Amino acid sequence: MQVTEQQRAVLAQGCAELALALDSVQQQKINAYLDGLVKWNQAFNLTAIRDPAEMVVKHLLDSLAIHSAIQGTDVLDVGTGPGLPGIPLAILLPQRRFTLLDSNGKKTRFLVQMKHALQLDNVTVINDRIESLTQPEQFDCITCRAFSSLQDFVAHCLHLLKPNGELVAMKGKVPDDEIAALDHSILKVNIEKITVPYLNDERHLIRITRK
Repeated sequence: MQVTEQQRAVLAQGCAELALALDSVQQQKINAYLDGLVKWNQAFNLTAIRDPAEMVVKHLLDSLAIHSAIQGTDVLDVGTGPGLPGIPLAILLPQRRFTLLDSNGKKTRFLVQMKHALQLDNVTVINDRIESLTQPEQFDCITCRAFSSLQDFVAHCLHLLKPNGELVAMKGKVPDDEIAALDHSILKVNIEKITVPYLNDERHLIRITRK
């Protein structure tokens, strides 16, 4: 299975609809990442989505759609899997440093390969569990796409945020029960609807900061 020119055109048009001004090198890298994801997925089952056309929308454009929520310099992507949203955002935002964390060795080996192949000097790959990261206040922004409930996200990651840092969770429908279960005496929660080109499903960002 290979990526078609039509699928590359959809990716380029989707980026344009998100008002992303990728230069030619960034366009080459995002396409090379898609090629790598399709190729490796056939052998190592990195993602349940196998159709390159679906990957374009549900993985790449979905990840790029949150670019405006990425604040500060140091970003941690928890449970990144095959690098989502971390790799597309690292290509788009080379001035920021991204740490991609996943406990699955197959997925982190793919990430190391992509880091070198795409020359992503702003990416660090860690094959470990979030519980093992103990140094406090390292990151300005921590993202998760399919990691856990909001309660677990806060429990495992809040201590890793710098004082003014932000947790950014990507969700489909608004998880009202998860939001209600958070400690609102110490946390401020913002809900932001996001639009992903060519995607009909609901998508929301849950942005959490300390009060």
